[in-house]
Amino acid sequence: MKKQQFETMTIHGGYRSNEFKGSLAPPIFQTSTFTFENAEQGERRFSGEEDGFIYSRLGNPTVASFEQRMAQLEQAEAALAFGSGMAAVSAILLSLTRTGDHILCSQGVYGCTFGLLKLMEEKYKITHDFSSMRSRDELLQAIRPETTCLYIETPINPTMQLVDLEMAADVGREKGIPVVVDNTFCSPYLQNPLALGCDIVVHSATKYISGHGDVIAGIAAGSKETMAKIAQTTQKDIGGVLSPFDAWLLLRGLKTLAVRMDRHTENAEKLAAFLCEHDKVAQVYFPGNSKHPDYRIANKQMRKPGGLISFELKGDKRAAHAFMNELQLIQIAVSLGDAETLIQHPATMTHASVPPENRVQMGISDSLLRLSVGLEAWEDLREDLENALAKI
Repeated sequence: MKKQQFETMTIHGGYRSNEFKGSLAPPIFQTSTFTFENAEQGERRFSGEEDGFIYSRLGNPTVASFEQRMAQLEQAEAALAFGSGMAAVSAILLSLTRTGDHILCSQGVYGCTFGLLKLMEEKYKITHDFSSMRSRDELLQAIRPETTCLYIETPINPTMQLVDLEMAADVGREKGIPVVVDNTFCSPYLQNPLALGCDIVVHSATKYISGHGDVIAGIAAGSKETMAKIAQTTQKDIGGVLSPFDAWLLLRGLKTLAVRMDRHTENAEKLAAFLCEHDKVAQVYFPGNSKHPDYRIANKQMRKPGGLISFELKGDKRAAHAFMNELQLIQIAVSLGDAETLIQHPATMTHASVPPENRVQMGISDSLLRLSVGLEAWEDLREDLENALAKI
């Protein structure tokens, strides 16, 4: 059978019902440990001579099905599931660095990623810098002899700036430095960093992968060798693993990923066009807008512009808060990728832990808002935005 299409893999990838007594839905293996037929089998499994499950922190059939499906969707050899997106990020960065190393990051990163980088510098002398990565020359100039990782968000949270992943991957190969991409904002339906030459892709699976706001999870994907190394070290020993029930919820959520992303994007395109024309909106940041400075990159590496919009109001923090408080349908919450449309104020919420001077460098102003467009009728969302804008 030829390679399956994306939509088919989201439903069937990593699972064969005939291997589980014909159950159409993957069973939940809600167990902490697994028994051995005899002591010798236990020895063989612990030594790696025989495949099989040992203990759910080290592997679980439900979790393995989710990992296999995500590996297929990201065009990776293997994937690892974690208890949160930050568990995945921390396991990756710790596995790629040691004391004295340096991480080069895209101009902006998620607030908790920023906090992790700061912790690694303070405790373990692993330094980091930020670069806009606008060009090959700029990226090469920012790399140090001790740089062991290029860490990229694209689109960047929450400014929606983009990084050319083929360019970054080319530089990474030239310098022998792995390129890690946080692909949370896109999901594998809209962007595949590994197919563009990058080495590791990471997601907060809490977001679009789940799609229903009821799971905290993370996923990383890459080569079989790299994933095995992480599984045997930072994942196993730090222990930020995914539970079987959460893996089951993620498998269920994945089945509708493609149709959800189509609707998220369609709604976002219409609302971005509305916001661009409103006289109380100073600026709109959306990759699907032809005036976006990275519009060319978006067309090059993203299949669609996605479901997230950031925009600045003509005003300050008080105006931003007043606007949010007037919304009736759109919910104030810091996640994204849910069926519900969510809005948040990065400067005082997701990026509140980032020092003000760093927020300015990242392009996060006090009037910036991030809108995660949901699956509601877009006309209702537009009316809610319009009414709230009229009251500030």
